[in-house]
Amino acid sequence: MANTSDIRNGLCIKHNDKLFQIKEFQHVKPGKGPAFVRTKMRQIETGRILDHTFSAGHKIEIVRIENRDYQYLYQDGESFVFMNNDNYEQVNIEASMVEKPEFLQEGMICSILFHAEEETPLVLELPMYIISEITYTEPGVKGDTATNSMKPATIATGAEIRVPLFIENGETIKVDTRTGVYVERVKN
Repeated sequence: MANTSDIRNGLCIKHNDKLFQIKEFQHVKPGKGPAFVRTKMRQIETGRILDHTFSAGHKIEIVRIENRDYQYLYQDGESFVFMNNDNYEQVNIEASMVEKPEFLQEGMICSILFHAEEETPLVLELPMYIISEITYTEPGVKGDTATNSMKPATIATGAEIRVPLFIENGETIKVDTRTGVYVERVKN
């Protein structure tokens, strides 16, 4: 068991039978009263942020986690199959663990957070950006160039996003997977 003096950014702990990752912390030593540690923690399963204050010397349970890169292979019913490129081990990830499954592309390298002692996957993180082709969008009208005007478009993964009016079918674009927003047109 560790105590509050071991808290640092990125540390994973078990608190109230749930796994949390420390995002920010601050040791506070007021002039009057005991010292304490103020933290911002992200619950690993849900992604919710929790503000919590630990009294100085409070015992915490540290959980060892590992971040591993896996390649997305295919969807198998309600789960997705990923492969470790080092040892070719495959792992099934439940659809509920994937935040934006509509951006998954075959062959894409994703980062999976594993509970090191139990060897169970906890969180799947997509790459920050993907490059995809526009499969369908309405044609732009000449002269319709108002600033920041967007139109719906479908990309090769099947996701629907909003793109500027000048984007046409067959063009390749860069998309932010965290927000689902068009970033830029990619030159071939």
